[in-house]
Amino acid sequence: MLNRVVLVGRLTKDPDLRYTPNGHQVATFTLAVNRTFSNQQGERQADFINCVVWRKLAENVANYLNKGSLAGVDGRLQTRTYDDKSGKRVYVTEVIAESVQFLESKKNNQSGNQNQCNSDHGPFSDTTDFPPISEDDLPF
Repeated sequence: MLNRVVLVGRLTKDPDLRYTPNGHQVATFTLAVNRTFSNQQGERQADFINCVVWRKLAENVANYLNKGSLAGVDGRLQTRTYDDKSGKRVYVTEVIAESVQFLESKKNNQSGNQNQCNSDHGPFSDTTDFPPISEDDLPF
């Protein structure tokens, strides 16, 4: 049998990090994943898929992903049931993530991008340190 889910999408809100009574970390988040087709009005729709991560990966997700972050999730589909307060049976389907890839760098709003090059001078604009190369030195 095969149970494998691979998703790429954006978080709909910040991950929710909690701890089990045994002290294990668990984080939950919802991933908005665009469908590959448009509806009759030409609009693209999205599916909102609940994901669960455990232990150290849960802490990393909670620390480094925010609402709107682009993430890749690799895991398995799992269903569970419980009875709500009124006694009605509730079915839940969620992705248990075994791997989460952070597909964007964390936005640093306080200090800005310190590695950004000046638009007038590219990273290779100062070539005074390079010796001249003759055509005879090139191997091709």
